Amino acid sequence: MDCVTGLVPGGKENFNACIVIFDRYSKSVRCLPCHKEDIAMDKALLYCNNIIATCRVAKITISDRDPKFTSEVWANLYEILGTKLEFSTACPASLKQDPELYHSEITLTGRKRVDPLKKNLLAIHPTAKDFHGIWRRACDTASKCVAEAQEYNKQRYYKIHMKPDFKEEDPVLVSTLNFNNLKGPKKMRDSFLGPFTIIALIGTNSVQERTSSPPEIVEVEDSPGPVKKIIKATKIRLNGKDQRKYLVRFKNQTTDKDKWLVEDSIPDGNIYLGRFRASKKTEKSHK
Repeated sequence: MDCVTGLVPGGKENFNACIVIFDRYSKSVRCLPCHKEDIAMDKALLYCNNIIATCRVAKITISDRDPKFTSEVWANLYEILGTKLEFSTACPASLKQDPELYHSEITLTGRKRVDPLKKNLLAIHPTAKDFHGIWRRACDTASKCVAEAQEYNKQRYYKIHMKPDFKEEDPVLVSTLNFNNLKGPKKMRDSFLGPFTIIALIGTNSVQERTSSPPEIVEVEDSPGPVKKIIKATKIRLNGKDQRKYLVRFKNQTTDKDKWLVEDSIPDGNIYLGRFRASKKTEKSHK
């Protein structure tokens, strides 16, 4: 028997070790899952509940000379059985030879089973017949992939480091990809600006350009036209003072063109304000 550690955790209990016990009488293997952190008493209980409960006490048990087995596991096992273990940890000569003989028997048994298979390898592994061809095709495919990768890298390099085909006084556009001072949503920005005129070539991929100032913005006075009438009035507070604003409708314009204006901003305001106030008085008298 021996304890195998370093396994991948698995199962509901996340076992990461296993106690392997080989029964020489029944030629069967028992694998008892456990944890690497289990103490010697836990391993002794596993052995007692799974091996002694079914196969009774073994006459001879072979284990390695790990101090955990010789000094702890066996002592705890005998304590569970109600006895006391007293023996030397030194391995006698008779027991030292027995595992070696047993290992040699396993090797010979394995060779007896494998040797006849060597005469008919094609039946076991059909691809062994054309192994040389398979290996040659695999090498050709690998060489082809390496060549394609090299060609791709060359094209990328030449694309970046190729000499420009533009000259001085040619109009060019400037990409805004690396501009960090542009405001607004990135999707709404222009991809290129220009065109700009090249003044001189600097290096292989740099140029000096002539830029011009943007055209001046001409403010267009938004004058809907002559006033038709004043619809209503409201009072607002502006700069700490109460002011009146009037909703003005213009001739030959739709209602969405109506504007709120102060008295001084209304063309011929005295005339239209007089009419507006007279209409309000008439409405009150009718009521």
